[in-house]
Amino acid sequence: MLIARWQIDARFGHKQEVISRLQQWAQEIAPQVGMHCGRLLTGSIGALEATVVHDWEVADLTELDRAWQQLAQLPAHAQWGRDLEPFVVSGTARWEIYRVI
Repeated sequence: MLIARWQIDARFGHKQEVISRLQQWAQEIAPQVGMHCGRLLTGSIGALEATVVHDWEVADLTELDRAWQQLAQLPAHAQWGRDLEPFVVSGTARWEIYRVI
């Protein structure tokens, strides 16, 4: 099993809006591509307070790649990204993949 971790930094004063939009994505878009069991984290101690992290459990890289390919085809996902953009710091989005041992 892997943890696919997506992280982004919210613009000053917009962290709650980013969290709300990620929660909406988890409820409405993620299930369309088979992503379940997401977990949201925010920076607290030793991490940037503006950072919002979304963790997803996936069986393997094949499952993750399949989800990414499906997301690229979903108009709702593209629109969600455009709607999120004003609330995040450009260039801070990144993925990290962790193996569960």
